[in-house]
Amino acid sequence: MMVSSPFGGRPAPGGLPRLPTPPTGWPIGSYATYGEAQQAVDFLADSEFSVGDVTIVGVDLMLVERVIGKLSWGRVLATGAVSGAWFGVFAGLLLGLFVNQGFVLQVLTGLVLGVLSGLMFAAIGYGMSRGRRPDFSSASQLVAGRYDVLCQPRSAERARELLAKLALKPPTATT
Repeated sequence: MMVSSPFGGRPAPGGLPRLPTPPTGWPIGSYATYGEAQQAVDFLADSEFSVGDVTIVGVDLMLVERVIGKLSWGRVLATGAVSGAWFGVFAGLLLGLFVNQGFVLQVLTGLVLGVLSGLMFAAIGYGMSRGRRPDFSSASQLVAGRYDVLCQPRSAERARELLAKLALKPPTATT
């Protein structure tokens, strides 16, 4: 019997659940960084372990906002012009492909109109948000306080044994 999902009749690829589902399995390792957890799973894969039974779970999630720099009219307009230029060149290339005359002219026209529209939209957006939004730009990232590696019970003991070998290996220098 096949149960259909509210998001369509086909099951999710790889047997993954379609709806948010808590992870299952026994803990086989806990790491301070995602890179260390990834390295542990990679070690298991290199040891011919069935990593389909393994899950990396971020615990104690935090939203980290890293400040990139101060926003100014110059920075806002430059960013708007660059993003508009990309869109304009793309539109110009598409027009140039379907119009028989003036390929270069189509691309240049798209570039100029893209820069102008990017400047206009950036100026309007920044001008309307003055006083309600801080004058800095930032990038947000979701990180965890630790990363637990879980494994299905049928192979958890073997995974623990393999990861114990990994812990005994001297750290290698990375370039």
